[in-house]
Amino acid sequence: MKQRRLLSRLFNFAVFIALEIAALQMLTHNAALQRVWVARSAHLFMGKVWGASQGVRSYFSLSETNRELSRENFLLMQELELARESLRDAKTESQDSLSRPGFSMVAAEVVKISRNKQHNYLILNRGYKDGVQEKSGIITPKGVVGIIDAVSENHAYAFSFQNSDISISARLGSEGGSGLLVWDGVRSNGAILKEIPLQYRYQKGDTVYTSGHSLLFPPDIPLGVAGESKVVNGATNEIAITLFQDFSAIRYVSIVHNNSFDEIEQFER
Repeated sequence: MKQRRLLSRLFNFAVFIALEIAALQMLTHNAALQRVWVARSAHLFMGKVWGASQGVRSYFSLSETNRELSRENFLLMQELELARESLRDAKTESQDSLSRPGFSMVAAEVVKISRNKQHNYLILNRGYKDGVQEKSGIITPKGVVGIIDAVSENHAYAFSFQNSDISISARLGSEGGSGLLVWDGVRSNGAILKEIPLQYRYQKGDTVYTSGHSLLFPPDIPLGVAGESKVVNGATNEIAITLFQDFSAIRYVSIVHNNSFDEIEQFER
């Protein structure tokens, strides 16, 4: 019995050795193919690892990318306002009249915003140490956002345009009638342009701009496009406006201040 078991084990061991030798011979004869398979598998694995790491790096770089885009937008807005002022100066000089006062600008980021009330507000990450003053306007490349009401050392509190107490002087087209633009109280990008005299004609899709009849905002900032209208008291039109600025997606803004605000306000008094 013991001899039979020993012979069985020896036979199994011999079969194992024979199979190993056969496997080695197969690998030797097919080395090139094996290298191709191994290389292909390694490349696929490295590609997946590289793609995942790139995705992680891209995700964590989004914040810096947004900040850089905000800085570029701010610089572009400054250049645009300088170009507008130059154009206004050229027009007023040709008419022998005084040019409009200039505006200073400060870039800021929204740190808190309310959107679900009738008296919405914003808090910005800039204060009086950054040159921010009360009675300044807040704008983006897409329009008017609000008005600064109070300033601390590092922050500013502002009334949002989505506030039933806020109105903005706005104009239909480049030469159209001016009226008061107010939030419609419903849509995040909805407004109503009020008190437009009936003699001023317009078409749906006409652009609405800041009129310049305000100390808070420079003129000619595009605000939105005109839609349906209705006659009020037989004397004026109320026009539905779709704003360019969607208030559900505001983060970076520019604070604008009229450098002649106090002087002009003293004249009015």
